[in-house]
Amino acid sequence: MDAHLLSLVIWTPIVGGVLVLATGGDERAPIARKIALAFSIITFLFSLSLYGGFDKTTAVMQFTELAPWIATFNIHYHLGIDGISLPFILLTTFLTVIVVIAGWQIIQTKVAQYMAAFLIMEGLMNGVFSALDAILFYVFWEGMLIPMFIIIGIWGGPNRIYATIKFFLFTLLGSLLMLVAFIYLYQQSRSFSIPDYYLLPLDIKQQILLFIAFFAAFAVKVPMFPVHTWLPDAHVEAPTGGSVILAAIMLKMGGYGFLRFNLPILPDASHALAGVMIALSLIAIIYIALVALVQEDMKKLIAYSSIAHMGFVTLGFFIFNQQGIEGGIAQMISHGFISGALFLCVGVLYDRMHSRQISSYGGVANTMPVFASFMMLFAMANAGLPGTSGFVGEFLVILGAFKVNVWYAVLAGTTLIFGAAYTLWMYKRVIYGAVANDAVEALSDISAREVVFLALLAATVLIMGVWPFPVLDIMHASVENLVAQTAVSKL
Repeated sequence: MDAHLLSLVIWTPIVGGVLVLATGGDERAPIARKIALAFSIITFLFSLSLYGGFDKTTAVMQFTELAPWIATFNIHYHLGIDGISLPFILLTTFLTVIVVIAGWQIIQTKVAQYMAAFLIMEGLMNGVFSALDAILFYVFWEGMLIPMFIIIGIWGGPNRIYATIKFFLFTLLGSLLMLVAFIYLYQQSRSFSIPDYYLLPLDIKQQILLFIAFFAAFAVKVPMFPVHTWLPDAHVEAPTGGSVILAAIMLKMGGYGFLRFNLPILPDASHALAGVMIALSLIAIIYIALVALVQEDMKKLIAYSSIAHMGFVTLGFFIFNQQGIEGGIAQMISHGFISGALFLCVGVLYDRMHSRQISSYGGVANTMPVFASFMMLFAMANAGLPGTSGFVGEFLVILGAFKVNVWYAVLAGTTLIFGAAYTLWMYKRVIYGAVANDAVEALSDISAREVVFLALLAATVLIMGVWPFPVLDIMHASVENLVAQTAVSKL
């Protein structure tokens, strides 16, 4: 089984999604939910097997699988993971279980289709993090857009069609340039194997053009300033589960793309354009945080918060040192837990009052004290409180930035101020004070089901905050190898 663990992590949820679809209409919704939960848990256990059998001391690809696919063009079903890939697979499989539990009672129409979309998307996202063939990577990369397109378009808010089309067009158009880059690299190497591209000699002009092509795909997905405008619309209109996966996993694929393609394949272009990347990252950290401060919709505020935090991630990558890159990866994993938890908290309130407006609330702690306690933890983590996972990545990135330029570190450090400002201000207005209205007075505290998924996320936020080494140790050898790759010129 170990020889095919990656295939199991990819195809188990996809097969589960097909079986869930086969259950039929909403009269069989209980069966669909149970099958979805079973397959999501099985997939998570397979991913834990990856972790258990992973060798942390090496940067070589592990659990590799290689089989011919389209022999005419030297395209293979080629899978493998390193210390950069594995944390994202664990994040994906864990959060899919959370999303299935969170939607257990809330989704009452087209239940089978809803659960199937998440399972199929899980498999495709695991494929992105596992693919070592460029065309296989591209198929998984584009394929995962379809379930998310369906999730937002069917179960989303009143402006879901606009948000769905905008999301699809932004991400699809950027990805087409990535395909052009893959075809060009194939012409140079006669291979679609991603590891082969690391050895390919490319002059600076080639590297810069390829960097721009990859940037078009990955910057949109992150999303970086100024191609971030699709994200708030998509988040506001998406159902809660869709927002969780979008913020917690799909955004991370842009950062993963920079690590897997731009930095190791195009080291000279990465250094040449680092100033631009750092500038765009700092704009995202500061400007987008200020935009978040004026939001009245809780979901939109958290969406802008995600853009600001991902600016921190790209800053860490393009300062080219161990602390910066490890901090960026740790920040992505932590943000997956925290943003997912915050969107679920908004979903809990929305399910009860059908409003995301901050002005609709006030004094929630009086009627929902257990919920208020959970939300306080996640708000503090989003602000980077020491002892929570939100602090780990931010500390490492600031530490790495100090080694390059003290002003990078100072400007990046403003996120600790702005993050606290917009997150805690939202929390204060929603949770504290006297009961604002009769609707808040009638609120009931969270159910056992809601306690389960919020408690699981709270545990991950606290464990990673006080003991981050299980995550950092996984990535250390691979990041060290990546830093060495970026230091070697191909000119």
